[in-house]
Amino acid sequence: MRYLMTFSYDGSRYKGYQKQPDERTIQGEIEKSLETINSNNPVSICASGRTDAGVHAYNQKAHFDFENQITPDKLKDSLNSLLPKDIYIKNIEIVPSDFHARFNVKAKEYVYIINMGEYNPIEKDYVYQYNKQLDVVEMERALKYLEGTHDFKSFAKADDERDDYTRTIVQTHLIRDLKNVNKITISFLGTGFLRYQIRNMVGILLEVGEGKRKSEEIIDILAARDRTKAGKTANPEGLYLKDILY
Repeated sequence: MRYLMTFSYDGSRYKGYQKQPDERTIQGEIEKSLETINSNNPVSICASGRTDAGVHAYNQKAHFDFENQITPDKLKDSLNSLLPKDIYIKNIEIVPSDFHARFNVKAKEYVYIINMGEYNPIEKDYVYQYNKQLDVVEMERALKYLEGTHDFKSFAKADDERDDYTRTIVQTHLIRDLKNVNKITISFLGTGFLRYQIRNMVGILLEVGEGKRKSEEIIDILAARDRTKAGKTANPEGLYLKDILY
């Protein structure tokens, strides 16, 4: 039987989502707990995609096959009783046997949170502590140049070699926190993203907000198809996988 689970996690103490030898990862912890439930028989999970070290998730999705007959609610409760407290299974449902958590994705939404105010040590692992004021109006203009279907090679990981860097960003927003004027959230909804693409786009947005670049420079950066033209990679701690749409 194939199950689809929705789960959240605090990625600050993990070496990313994807399982790696001798490293603590989100996938590794979940598979270890599933193996315990499955009478010590290995269970592999397939997620919608991976997140890097220090990146968090509100609604990550993954499917897995499980031979033992067990209800989704019981499986959810059993997993949460075994998992570390910084990983939480929010929902499990039965899906068709041909469902695929990665290949069936229609869109993904990420958010990146920035603190422009005084350094906050309590939030240091969850909000990027930029701690300087930014020109958010100019950043909003820059965001609009990133919307649409483009070749995003300039915003890919430097050593990412592939034939196609084309992705579609459906919608972006820059949201001001009404309770804290120094906190902003940048959201990206797209059909898919390259590795480091979100953090690299945020990096250029920060340069725009600092006044080091003009928003319209993004047109030339996209056309260049050159990672060196797009500036620094933003820190991982402000990034969250918000949702996966099927």
